[in-house]
Amino acid sequence: MRRTLRARICLPALLALTAVGLGSGTAGAAGSDSSGNPSPGVAASPAQYALHTSLERDLGDRTAGSYLDAASGELVVTVIDAAAAEEVRVTGARAEIVTRSMAQLRAAMDTLESKAKIIGTSWGIDPSTNQVAVEADSTVSAASMAKLRGVAARLGDAVSIKRVAGAFKKEVAGGEAIYGGGYRCSAAFNVSKSTTRYFLTAGHCTNSASSWSATSDGPSIGTREGTSFPTNDYGIVRYTDGSRPAGNVNLYNGSHQDITSAADAIVGQSIRKSGSTTRLTSGTVTAVNVTVNYGDGPVYNLVRTTACSAGGDSGGAHFAGSTALGIHSGSAGCTGSNGSALHQPVKEALAAYGVAVY
Repeated sequence: MRRTLRARICLPALLALTAVGLGSGTAGAAGSDSSGNPSPGVAASPAQYALHTSLERDLGDRTAGSYLDAASGELVVTVIDAAAAEEVRVTGARAEIVTRSMAQLRAAMDTLESKAKIIGTSWGIDPSTNQVAVEADSTVSAASMAKLRGVAARLGDAVSIKRVAGAFKKEVAGGEAIYGGGYRCSAAFNVSKSTTRYFLTAGHCTNSASSWSATSDGPSIGTREGTSFPTNDYGIVRYTDGSRPAGNVNLYNGSHQDITSAADAIVGQSIRKSGSTTRLTSGTVTAVNVTVNYGDGPVYNLVRTTACSAGGDSGGAHFAGSTALGIHSGSAGCTGSNGSALHQPVKEALAAYGVAVY
């Protein structure tokens, strides 16, 4: 099971938790990071989130996924036949007939899982290319790369491979923000069930401790109530200090972004990541259904982005405007402004614990 990290800061004034801002504030301009740089990618609308989800559910294996067109901003739904294309067009989305179905792409990932499960690799579906996009970090040896390329070659052009700098790792560090078990992590989103308040974080963080604090060696603000890692990477912490923190995210520029809904990320959309180490960074979603092979076990169904992150950002928030998207899991580091931040889809964690953003 995936580890679940639940850590939330109960002290409203002190709360500048990694990704979740507990205090109130004015939302910053969507689509820019704390240094004012514009986010790449396309802003997704509530209607596009809803259409993306409903069409993928209704079409099943007749679609190979959806993405946002960078030039027009349209939702593009890939399909394998003309009948499915017509179903897409009547909804107002754009249909694109592709060669490989979702079942074929998943079969390619199953082959990689069984024959090339190498630490330091990850793979996921990129609907915009109709391929499984594989990344191999700097720790993958020449022999392992040869094995990976050999397996991929048997899958033809269904698979693309790219080397990335750095090494895929869970980004936990000793330090500040939310503390437990000798680690510093970041909080993602404040959530609730009835009148009880919690916060979500990474499971590889919550696996390490049951009690969480807002300062190093400080008083406990919350107790772990669930954790899941590997396989998943989410956890939940119940506030035990009597606080009722706001449901927003710290933008690290003196303001906060209110979070009012949750959705699954769409390839091509712009996102922002808030964490206690690199603070607010931005990027674009590049793949979904991603498997990452960490040293202590694989995690499945993640989302790959180009946002920058570093140690201590684990558990932080991935979001777009007022929409919660994911819980930061890890990355292979960052080169300049180009990163590889991975997130656990937040809707899965919300469903697992029966909680909601507010």
